Amino acid sequence: MTRKPTVDPAQVEAQLAVIRQGVVEIIPEADLRRKIERSLAANEPLVVKQGFDPTAPDIHLGHTVGLRKLRQFQDLGHKVVFLIGDFTGMIGDPSGRHETRKRLDREVLLENAKTYTEQAFKILDPKNTIIDYNSRWLAKLEFADVLRLTATQTVAQMLERDDFETRYQEGRPISLLEFVYPLAQGYDSVALNADVEIGATEQKFNLLMAREIQRQYGQEPEVIITLPILEGIDGVEKMSKSLGNYIGVSDPPEEIFGKTMKIPDSLVVKYFELVSSVSPAELQSVRARMSDPAVNPSHVKRELARDLVTQFHDADAAQAAEAHFNRLFVEHGRPEETALVEINGGGEGVWIAKVLTQAALCESTSAARRMIQQGAVKIDGSKIADVDLRLSARSQPYAIQVGKRGFADVVVS
Repeated sequence: MTRKPTVDPAQVEAQLAVIRQGVVEIIPEADLRRKIERSLAANEPLVVKQGFDPTAPDIHLGHTVGLRKLRQFQDLGHKVVFLIGDFTGMIGDPSGRHETRKRLDREVLLENAKTYTEQAFKILDPKNTIIDYNSRWLAKLEFADVLRLTATQTVAQMLERDDFETRYQEGRPISLLEFVYPLAQGYDSVALNADVEIGATEQKFNLLMAREIQRQYGQEPEVIITLPILEGIDGVEKMSKSLGNYIGVSDPPEEIFGKTMKIPDSLVVKYFELVSSVSPAELQSVRARMSDPAVNPSHVKRELARDLVTQFHDADAAQAAEAHFNRLFVEHGRPEETALVEINGGGEGVWIAKVLTQAALCESTSAARRMIQQGAVKIDGSKIADVDLRLSARSQPYAIQVGKRGFADVVVS
């Protein structure tokens, strides 16, 4: 008689303690415990997946919330599948949408996906990551296969979804194509025979459906882990490239630092918890300091900014980015490098409003006039007030500043 391998309960608890960090729900946790026990007993890793539709070319901090959880699973010895939704991206995820999402061409999606893996590997371990594309199985489904997939759910079940129900009640259109999206995402889990799937809280409907679809295809349902949605630097909306409230993992160091310093004080702890590299003990220190009225929140925010720049670049870049920030916002000095713009003066000089627009310091001549009238324009360190000023040709560039962050060196020839 073969003896069943024994598993140390402490090992199981240790894994669960790591996995629970920063999550909203584990559905159901009892199943995850059972899967971990089986994994340890058989020395077989769990298959953990997360899907990313490449609807934009860059990954931002909001995406890294899931990537960090995937990395934790890797560090625990499990197999991670970074799934690029090159097929589902053509449908468009309706989660949280109040109207039908615009469809993207596959060529655009594939172009966007080119940099995804490079950016994801800033967090994931490349040696222990499987990169896959869901077109590998979804594009091969025949119509009979699609019919079988649609038969796993009912229209009533689809309308239980909050965003669909709201749109239906308001008379907003819902395309049948949008009904297909959660079915396709669920079939991804069937194709990969996934044990665990990670997603944001807004993905819960899709994730629960994946469990049911796996069951219909004779597989053991995956465990769902939902993660918080990270608000953008505006502190209101979900972080999104389209809203401009994002911090990109491939942004230059000074941009990451500067954007981080704009995060509302109320979100500093959440950012530390979800996207920083601090330990649990250090996180407790951050919580204590942010609740202490004697502590200046900007000092703690600087720690977060340094941490993020170091993660996506290095410590030297973080130091240089902080120095750049100090120069612009503390010392109100000029950056080390500014754009050099050459403008033909035509013998009569160039109108200052035209200079500001051509140097991309103002959007229009009317905006340029307004900035001058507000005293926000400096030339060679001195404020100007004459909206009709003309800059004549000279050998040295004019050092122009608009507001706190607009700088250019202008050569009038």
